[in-house]
Amino acid sequence: MAKDLSYSCNACGATFSKWSGRCDGCGAWNTITEDKALASGPKGKTLGASRGKAISLTDLETQEKEPPRTEAGVGELDRVLGGGLVKASALLVGGDPGIGKSTLLLQAAARFARNGLKVIYISGEESNAQVQMRARRLGLEKSPVMLAAATNLRDILTTLEAEKPDLAIIDSIQTMWADNVDSAPGSVSQVRSSAHELTTFAKRNGMSVIMVGHVTKEGAIAGPRVVEHMVDTVLYFEGERGHQFRILRSVKNRFGPADEIGVFEMTGKGLAEVKNPSAIFLSERGTPAPGSVVFAGLEGTRTMLCEIQALVAPSPHSQPRRSVVGWDGGRLAMILAVLESRCGVPFTGLDVYLNVAGGLRISEPAADLAVAAALVSAREDAALPSEAVVFGEISLSGALRPVVQTENRLKEAQKLGFTSAIMPQQAKQPAVSGIGLRQAVDLAGFVEEVFGAR
Repeated sequence: MAKDLSYSCNACGATFSKWSGRCDGCGAWNTITEDKALASGPKGKTLGASRGKAISLTDLETQEKEPPRTEAGVGELDRVLGGGLVKASALLVGGDPGIGKSTLLLQAAARFARNGLKVIYISGEESNAQVQMRARRLGLEKSPVMLAAATNLRDILTTLEAEKPDLAIIDSIQTMWADNVDSAPGSVSQVRSSAHELTTFAKRNGMSVIMVGHVTKEGAIAGPRVVEHMVDTVLYFEGERGHQFRILRSVKNRFGPADEIGVFEMTGKGLAEVKNPSAIFLSERGTPAPGSVVFAGLEGTRTMLCEIQALVAPSPHSQPRRSVVGWDGGRLAMILAVLESRCGVPFTGLDVYLNVAGGLRISEPAADLAVAAALVSAREDAALPSEAVVFGEISLSGALRPVVQTENRLKEAQKLGFTSAIMPQQAKQPAVSGIGLRQAVDLAGFVEEVFGAR
């Protein structure tokens, strides 16, 4: 009987039924290799022909004991992890080059080591001397963290098996090299194989592992998408180089809430946690100015206030510019279209610039009304009251839709001294006293009432 063979590309991961010299998926040459079959089980027999070991089953009512956690002592990091580091878990941390991933993980390693965990930090990009130099700059040279500079995965797994640490940090997964995979380090096959070996080793030995991942120019973690499915938690470390603030965002977490964020500030002594991000993002806000609006947003389970800035100016070009920083450019085009067609506020022949202050990135639709208010405020050269916050979703018909967790947004605004809120009309009035509510049914009514520009 003929043996069924399969082939895959080491560069892009595309699969083929027969070998060829050039990959049709990515165009690379001599990257297609034969996929090896599973070596376990009796030779010459299929998986169904040989009997295996029976798997124990359970029901949905059985109460399993929650996995133990270890807190780092850094509130922002523990918040993102869902309450601390879970034993025998695998984490993947991605971010732009130079954003501070290695600094964050070295500080986290020192914290966990001081809390009683045995921690090994393995760097495939830097030497031990470079890591020690960073530790001295951060004041962490006395921390009981063991270092190693290696890229051979077989040597790393042998060392981890001998040392039996509680936490291993791999910086980075793209530099790891498995000698049983015939491809260069950083390729799809190498990254997939290295991540699989490290994750299964961690689960089998009760060890936690944190892997650093490079990102592509689009901002996604480089390598095959299957790596994000293997691990328990995926974190992104975000921020603008021109700003001192950094956001640690959880996009996947099997042991806690997803889309949770932690805010840090980059200082000369490393990353410092920001316990009240709303106050920090609004600290440089002065007297009311046209185009400036405070938005009460929601990031994970945290309510956060930030400033949205807009500038509208006559365009010297036939095609006006639409520039956006920190928000979705497609959604800005939608808001401009609704303002023109439903409210009669034209932006033809005008350049539009929109910015979220502090380097923060907003993705929720609740920012629609704040963006529209900033645009009309800039166009009409009329400032909104400094004590007002704005939030609400705008539909294509111009109607305003309520958003979730209205009471939490209002409480955060009241805590920071805001006395009024502009928002969509609610079916159930929020039970928050001490803050005035201005509710609008549609965008046209809001523009006419607030700016008188219709």
